[in-house]
Amino acid sequence: MGSSMISDSGQTVKEKINAMMGSFSKGQRRLAEYILENYDTAAFLTAAKLGKKAGVSESTAVRFAMLLGYEGYPEFQEAMAAFVQRRLGSVERIEAAAGDIEQSKVLAYVLGADIEKIRLTMETIEPDAFELAVDMLNAAEHVYIVGVRSCAPLAEFLGFYLRMVHDNVRMVTTNSASEMFEQMLSVSERDVVVGISFPRYSMRTLKCMEYANNKSAEVIAITDSRNSPMSLYSSCNLLARSDMTSIVDSLVAPMSVINALIVALCMKNKERVAGQLEELNRVWNDYQVYNNDEINQLDEDLFASLRRIET
Repeated sequence: MGSSMISDSGQTVKEKINAMMGSFSKGQRRLAEYILENYDTAAFLTAAKLGKKAGVSESTAVRFAMLLGYEGYPEFQEAMAAFVQRRLGSVERIEAAAGDIEQSKVLAYVLGADIEKIRLTMETIEPDAFELAVDMLNAAEHVYIVGVRSCAPLAEFLGFYLRMVHDNVRMVTTNSASEMFEQMLSVSERDVVVGISFPRYSMRTLKCMEYANNKSAEVIAITDSRNSPMSLYSSCNLLARSDMTSIVDSLVAPMSVINALIVALCMKNKERVAGQLEELNRVWNDYQVYNNDEINQLDEDLFASLRRIET
């Protein structure tokens, strides 16, 4: 049998599990129920970790895969990953959105959905976890930021502003997994690694977080739920809602959480931020980066923001 999502009989992993549910033992049923409820996460888990999450042994997870007709756990894991990928495929998401939204209502629908994601994030994010993340970033010797694909702009935004309050910010940016590890070779227990990932979760980001965890670095995950695979290796989880039925996910709530991190760090480092802004103004003036009108307006905006922070 090949390692695709669909077996020779045309069944997906989910369909196979549902069809055989009545024949499972107690332990196998616990495993099946965990997979059905958390298949976005289960696809990233080893047999040992999946067994632990479901409250069964590693050998039970391996036998479960073979019971479903797969040659071994690796083939079963690939099938789960393919199922998740197909579920989140662009065509299906476009069709789902098109069936629910009239063209004239798209703007109101999307803005309303974004507002709802921020509201839900405000209700569920843990203030203690947020404060811990601020303290960790503030005390870190180096900060590494990992975010790929659609999360890359979030990572770049965080990195851009974090440099105003921290001297050693390193963006882990490459399409090659091997190069990502090369950029993180020096990570240590004095450093913080921020991993940003939302469905589809990135295996490259997950592996970087696992590596950082193994090197005893502090790891912060910015992700969508406690069941996210990113939480497996993090010591601090900042949860922001991102789900939306369309071709693109809403990343407005994650961006708001990142904005809050930056503002909180600026408040802890007011003198440094003020000095940075003053130095930037001198550089812009000396090298005529902007014309005078733009500089004056930018000065007013930046220093007005800083004065609001101080009060």
